[in-house]
Amino acid sequence: MDEELVLRAPMFAAIDEAASRALLRTMVRIDLPRGRSVFSEGDRGDRLYVIGRGSVKLGRRAPDGRENLLSVLGPGEMFGELSLFDPGPRTATATAVNDAVLYELTHDELIAWLELHPPVAKHLLAALAHRLRRTNEALGDLVFADVPGRVAKALLDLSTRFGEPVEDGLRVSHGLTQEELAQLVGASRETVNKALADFTSRGWLRREGRAVVLLDVDRLERRAR
Repeated sequence: MDEELVLRAPMFAAIDEAASRALLRTMVRIDLPRGRSVFSEGDRGDRLYVIGRGSVKLGRRAPDGRENLLSVLGPGEMFGELSLFDPGPRTATATAVNDAVLYELTHDELIAWLELHPPVAKHLLAALAHRLRRTNEALGDLVFADVPGRVAKALLDLSTRFGEPVEDGLRVSHGLTQEELAQLVGASRETVNKALADFTSRGWLRREGRAVVLLDVDRLERRAR
């Protein structure tokens, strides 16, 4: 099951199944326990990772110790690919939100693969462009959107990765603590909790530990605009 999810990654989009599975066999499986980092800011960047199971958060730490979450990624998504095209130290720390399974591909193996299958590069660049577009949107939200709007948008974004239909809505098992969710939207935990409490009182969602059930997606989408 893990391998089927990995094969959804952009690097496999331009090649047939036989070639995809041949590439997958060159990748190293890594079992990453919850809370363990696969790399840290400043580490040498010479490989990319595809998530087969679980979720991984990418974050940065300020000199004063404050943390900011850049994104939370789930099965079938890749990260660490930027360093393959622009060698240099890692710009973020990648940590397992829960027990995760990753598949690792080194720089040399990827370059050799791109020489054999040039169309793959187009899909990798498209993935990078998509990541950059999302980063730009996040920066714009920090300037122009209020905290409740950013919370609504973050929950909707997480639902695209971790949402599962349930009887009364969409259950999003994001696995984040309240502090991590606050870091993701760039606000204090107290302010984010106030927004969540407001959404709950309006009947838009229900909180269940490190998960939420989205009860009124339409209202949340309008609040996120």
